[in-house]
Parts: sequence; structure tokens; C-alpha cells
Amino acid sequence: MFYWVVKAILWPFLHFVFRPWAEGVDNVPRKGPVILAGNHLSFADHFFGALFLPRKVISLGKSDYFTGRGIKGALSRAFFSGVGTVPIDRSGGKASEAALRTGKRILGEGQVLAIYPEGTRSHDGRLYKGKTGVARLALEARVPVIPWAMVNTFEMMPPGRPLPKLGIRPGVKFGKPLDFSRYYGMEEDRLVLRAVTDEIMYALMELSGQEYVDKYAASAKVEAARAAREAAKGKPRRG
Repeated sequence: MFYWVVKAILWPFLHFVFRPWAEGVDNVPRKGPVILAGNHLSFADHFFGALFLPRKVISLGKSDYFTGRGIKGALSRAFFSGVGTVPIDRSGGKASEAALRTGKRILGEGQVLAIYPEGTRSHDGRLYKGKTGVARLALEARVPVIPWAMVNTFEMMPPGRPLPKLGIRPGVKFGKPLDFSRYYGMEEDRLVLRAVTDEIMYALMELSGQEYVDKYAASAKVEAARAAREAAKGKPRRG
């Protein structure tokens, strides 16, 4: 219920201020389990990604969003609960298995589960290599995957920017459902998982128009930060 209250409050405001747009909404079934696999460009994705869908969209988010203290912690819990986020431990290992179990439970309830295969926001607006968890979940739960591409949210609110820029219209595109039934029963095959994930990422690239980079986003962020530090060291001091 809280999800719908938040959406009812946010939708008129966001529509009036930012005039968001959507394409392919009818590609998302009105009932039944489905995975929305999306690119992740900005914190603003949480606001605009699911606005046009008449169904509740649930996403898996790091547990840190729900463990803060004081007023800030309470506001964080309220916001992420309001946008349909379920807390999970993303530290890897057994935590990854727990995330898969949570995802399967949500899909088993016939709901819509949103996943960002890149694992983190893009630091430069490009599309990065997807992690295979989305493929394993799709095969184990035996559900279709719909590519879900955000457009212009990076330009509107890139990582590190506290408030969105006005005058940029964010959009969302929903692609045709991807059917991976030919791979059912093969979810332990790493080559199959990579093939399924790459097919999803290719569909996202086609839908979003982003440049694709064949490396993981987290690694690319580390490399970019290291390069920035080295460049700063090499600059001559003023004065």
C-alpha cells in the first residue's frame, strides 16, 4: 500500500516538472512474473523507471539503505520502501545466493522484479558488462526478461550530483520480452549464463543507444578513479 501512496504523490509532481516519457509499456505483461533488466545511469532511475507501469515493481537494493540511524536513516528507509526496494546483503558469496533466493521468491509470487545487471551505476554514461546473476535467476525461475532502458537520466542527474537538472526530459523504453526457455535446466552452465547475459545486454544497448564497454562497471570505476588521481599528481602546482 505504501508503494502506491508514494507513487500517487510522486507521479503528478514528476510529470509536471520533468515531463517524462515512455515507449513500449505494453511489452510488460499485466500479470505474471517477469524480470525487468535495466541499465543503471543515475539515482533518478529509482524515480522514473516504474512510473508508467500499472504494476508494482520490486527491486533488490543493498541493506545499507535500510540500516541508517536518525532522521536521515528513517528517510532513506521510507524512500526505498516507497519505491519498492527489498534489502539484501550484496557482499558476495553466500550473500549472492541469498539474493537469488529472494529474487526467486518475489517471482514465485507472480511479481515484477527489476534488476540492474551492471551491478552499479555507470560513472560515464556508457553501458558495461552484465553480471550473470540475472541469467541464472531467469533460468531458475523460468520467467521472461524484458530489457528496460533509461534514457537521459545520466545527463539529468549523473552520479555525484545531489539534485537533477531541469530542462532534460527523462525517458524509459521497454523492449520485447526475451524468451530463454531453450536454456531451461542449464542454469549451472557458465557458458550458457554468459550467453544469456550478453543477449540481455545487447538488447539493452540497442534499446538505449549507449556505447557498450566489455568490462565490469565496478572495475571501470576503480580504473577511472586511479587515472584521475595520477593525472592530478602530474599537474604542476600553482603559485
